[in-house]
Amino acid sequence: MTVTQPAVRLRVPTPDDAAAWHRAFDHPEVMEFHGGASHSLAHYEEFNARRRDHAARHGFCLYTLLDDSSEEVLGFTGAQPWPHDWGPAGEIEIGWRLGRAHWGKGYSTVAAEAALERVRAARVRHVVAMVHARNERSTAVTRRLGMRAAETLVTPVSKSPAVCHRLDL
Repeated sequence: MTVTQPAVRLRVPTPDDAAAWHRAFDHPEVMEFHGGASHSLAHYEEFNARRRDHAARHGFCLYTLLDDSSEEVLGFTGAQPWPHDWGPAGEIEIGWRLGRAHWGKGYSTVAAEAALERVRAARVRHVVAMVHARNERSTAVTRRLGMRAAETLVTPVSKSPAVCHRLDL
């Protein structure tokens, strides 16, 4: 049986994408492992502006993820320097987040693979993915990408366990 992968497109976020992300992520299941509560539109506007800055400075970022046929914003995926002083400080983190309506369709894996190609093109040799220990869906994506669980850390704010997955490119 042949499984057709979804067609996706990644783009550097536009200012309008902040509102699309705000709508897509305004769901308790989406935010379960990201602080639990929805963020404000202002949060996504600032977050979005930092992604554009990352693209300009590093040659990659957390990209807006689009369904290639409909142009619908599904969420984001890509990579960024790890933004905290704990955990894999100084490393490049790959990540993804989708609106709830788009879960279970293969978008995260296909988009993360496309993002990894862009990170490789920027000559990054190694990436990490920090995943909440109970986030089975994201852990499954790390396995499909060929990542290996390397260490379990406790997040300083929520005191939750997170697994650092690693991949050599």
